[in-house]
Parts: sequence; C-alpha cells; structure tokens
Amino acid sequence: MANVSAPSPDSPSPPARARPPLWATLVATSMGAGFVPFAPGHSGTLTAVALAWALSHVGAWAYGLALFVVAAVGTLAAEVWGHATGVPDDQRIVIDEVAGYLATLMFVPRTWPNLIVGFFLFRLLDVWKPGPIGRADERLSGGVGVMADDLLAGVIGACVMVALHYSGAIALATSKLLALVAA
Repeated sequence: MANVSAPSPDSPSPPARARPPLWATLVATSMGAGFVPFAPGHSGTLTAVALAWALSHVGAWAYGLALFVVAAVGTLAAEVWGHATGVPDDQRIVIDEVAGYLATLMFVPRTWPNLIVGFFLFRLLDVWKPGPIGRADERLSGGVGVMADDLLAGVIGACVMVALHYSGAIALATSKLLALVAA
C-alpha cells in the first residue's frame, strides 16, 4: 500500500489563488457571458454582435477607437484574470472573441446580413485556427497571447468580409434567402 500521510502543519500549502478584481472579471468574461457552461466562446461572440450593432451608426474612426479600447483593456483584463486565477487562457475569458469579432466587421457596414456572416466566419476561424492564428495561439502567452489569435482571426475575417460584401455575394445570398422564405 502506498505511504499516505496527512500533510504536516509545517509543510507549505500550495499558494491560494486570489479572486480576480471585479472589473477584470466583468471585462474578461464580457459581462459574464464567459460563465455560460457550454460554448462560452460563442456566447462571448454574441455579446460582440450586440456591441457591433450598437456601433453600426458611428463612423470608422469611432468604431476603430472602440475596437482599440476593447483590445487594450481586454488584454489587461485577461492578464490580470490569468495571474489571479492561475489559468492564463481560461475558457471563461471571452473578451478576445469580442475584439476579434469587432475586427472582422471593421471595414464593412454593420448590417444584419454582415453581422450574421461575420459571426459564423469569425467563429470558424477562431475554432479552426489556420496558419498564423494557430501559431499565435501556441507561441504567445499572457494577456497578449489570449488576445492575439482572436485579433488575427479578426483581421483574416475582415479580409474575407470585404471580399464577400463588396463583391455582392452577401447581398445576393440574402436576396435569394428572403425570396425563398417569402415563397
């Protein structure tokens, strides 16, 4: 039988992990969306859909500023959360999904068809992690590491969205879908 003994009062206990500050929890989890037990990344991205829609009538500079603030504050919140909990890339951290989704829609109008296509495109890139997205996910750590792969997915997604939107593909698919539904 293995030698099993109770820890002595003199032995050091493992370091207790602190609870992250409230501001870091609210930001990192996108106001709690990261606590959804199934597919927190999807729920975090859904909060980004609402934010992108709310920003649909602001100019490109204001949208870009909002994206910068989300990315900068999100990086700090992810770093603080990871340090406090000891889990640097916790699945409950979903602010990276918010920043990545906002980046995906940076150069197209935030219409409902674009919001929907952008959601599925960003989630595909974020889950699949092709090429540089996967390398960033593997090689970077801390708050920057949490955010980098999703921002790269957003940049690649933005390129695809520009092609789809300005080629008329999304408008054509939307009109065909609406005609099918109306028939």
